[in-house]
Amino acid sequence: MKNYVASFPDQLEEALKISESIKLPFEKKNIQNILITGLGGSGISGTIISELVADTCPVPVTVNKDYSLPAFVNEKSLVIICSYSGNTEETLSVLAAAIKQKAQLICISSGGTVSEIATKNNFALITIPGGHPPRASFAYPLVQLMKIFELLGFSKGGFKTETENFIALAKKDKNEIVDSSLAFAKKLQNKIPVIYCISGNEGVAIRFRQQINENSKMLCWHHVLPEMNHNELVGWVDKNDNIAVVALRTTFDFARSVKRLEICKTIIEPLANSFSEIHAKGNSKTEQTLYLVHFTDWISCHLADLKKVDAIEVNVINRLKSELAKF
Repeated sequence: MKNYVASFPDQLEEALKISESIKLPFEKKNIQNILITGLGGSGISGTIISELVADTCPVPVTVNKDYSLPAFVNEKSLVIICSYSGNTEETLSVLAAAIKQKAQLICISSGGTVSEIATKNNFALITIPGGHPPRASFAYPLVQLMKIFELLGFSKGGFKTETENFIALAKKDKNEIVDSSLAFAKKLQNKIPVIYCISGNEGVAIRFRQQINENSKMLCWHHVLPEMNHNELVGWVDKNDNIAVVALRTTFDFARSVKRLEICKTIIEPLANSFSEIHAKGNSKTEQTLYLVHFTDWISCHLADLKKVDAIEVNVINRLKSELAKF
């Protein structure tokens, strides 16, 4: 897994090349809403792109992580099917429903049934490299989504340049990122990580949580400010040395929420084992998002090493799929 994480900048470069060949068979004037559907390592790219375009996209963007298709989807909807394997049963269920609703479709996959259906029906299909754990191939669907929103005129543009800026930064700071992320991992070792972020960055927090779950084989939770201030904050009453808090920070965080986080730190820090902050690097929100994803991916790998567990292994998920196959 560490090799996959280390190759993230290279994957982004390859993903950018793939995105250059995307051609959309429809126009933005015919799109009233967008649904991105996918789960796990495939679905998180939808969550993150929805936040990156939130300030510019003129139509609603919904991220779906279920078997069912929302009732609002119709022929004026763009449904983006994102399944790395192409065989995710929940995503295939949504694809079938979207076809019935005559939605406009784009499929992003490395193969499998999704690619077969897309090819048979002449849907827009973006093929990405296969053969890797979906969570280790996050770069590929994310960059394709960036390009789709740019082609539709639903983003401010500039994703390619911003991604290239991050690639340069990640390569230049490679050793510092590895060393600093190890120091953060040691703070989380044998603890329950609690991840906080400010609204607009929840996708990164979810990604971090998922990577700790899958790579580090640990339970943790996350929450978002300011919503967290209206519920979870009240739970911080008793001292608990088993909890280590990590706050994800960017220079694009809403100022009032930053002040909330600063106050929360004074409340929480005496009650937790530690309270750490990871400050993103980069000049744009895209660059800072990619930096946080990369940095926290490294943390999850270091935690796996510290726990002496196999970061690649997902036996319990395979067991679940095997049991579901019986029904």
